[in-house]
Amino acid sequence: MAKSSGQKKLAGRMRRKARVRKKVFGTGSRPRLNVFRSAKHIYAQVINDDDSTTLVAASTLDKALRGNNEANKTDDAKSIGLAIAERCKERGIAAVVFDRSGYLYHGRVRAVAEAAREGGLNF
Repeated sequence: MAKSSGQKKLAGRMRRKARVRKKVFGTGSRPRLNVFRSAKHIYAQVINDDDSTTLVAASTLDKALRGNNEANKTDDAKSIGLAIAERCKERGIAAVVFDRSGYLYHGRVRAVAEAAREGGLNF
C-alpha cells in the first residue's frame, strides 16, 4: 500500500531523529533540550536521559505564555526559548545539549535555540 505524503514526511523525520539521537544524550550535569513543533504550537523539554525524567518544560500551551495572540509562530518560539532558559536557571541548569528532533535547524527550531542562548543557557 502506498504511503501518503504526510506519512512519508513523518517517516523521514523519524529516521533523522534516530540518527541525531544516536549521538545526543542528556546527563544529569548536561541534560538534553528537546524541541517538538506542530503546525500550531511548539514545545521544549529539558530531559535527563540517565533517569529518563523531564526536568523542565515549556510550550505555547502554558497559561503564562499563551496570551500573545498577535505574535507569529517564530515570536512564540522565541518566548518559549526564553522561558525554558529562565526555568532552567531556577533549577540550577546552566548547560544543555540541543536536540532538534530531526527538524532542520531553521525557523522556529532555530528561534528556540537562539532565545535559550540569549536567556543564559550554554550549548
